[in-house]
Amino acid sequence: MRCPFCGNIDTQVKDSRPAEDHVAIRRRRFCPACGGRFTTYERVQLRDLVVIKSSGKREPFDRDKLERSIRIAMQKRPIEPERLDQMISGIVRRLESLGDVDVPSRTIGEIVMETLARIDTVAYVRFASVYKNFQAADDFDKFVSELRPNPPAQE
Repeated sequence: MRCPFCGNIDTQVKDSRPAEDHVAIRRRRFCPACGGRFTTYERVQLRDLVVIKSSGKREPFDRDKLERSIRIAMQKRPIEPERLDQMISGIVRRLESLGDVDVPSRTIGEIVMETLARIDTVAYVRFASVYKNFQAADDFDKFVSELRPNPPAQE
């Protein structure tokens, strides 16, 4: 593993332990050249997924891009980082288990929204506002009103 500080390719693993509910390995590394310490994660990848955009463009699936968008939606929300990592790993496992390497971006968005809806409604609305391309405050109002339970009928 190349050192992110000096570029040395001879780094040493100092500690390995399970992470993210035993679906990844966290490795603490040390660079003898510059003395830098850093952490890497090793995950099982079942298959190389390809995302098919709505424009028809194809690009390799990027777990980091998925993680960034979810972390932005979850910003300043009361959720533990470990739970967030578990959620992201669960989404990736679900995508990998779909049985096809080609995954439409719409499917990814729907799975993320379904997961966020169960965990945090504010993050769900934040993500949906970008995913569904809200243009005006009325779009938010309509979306949030669909989330609210119907009030009981008054006589």
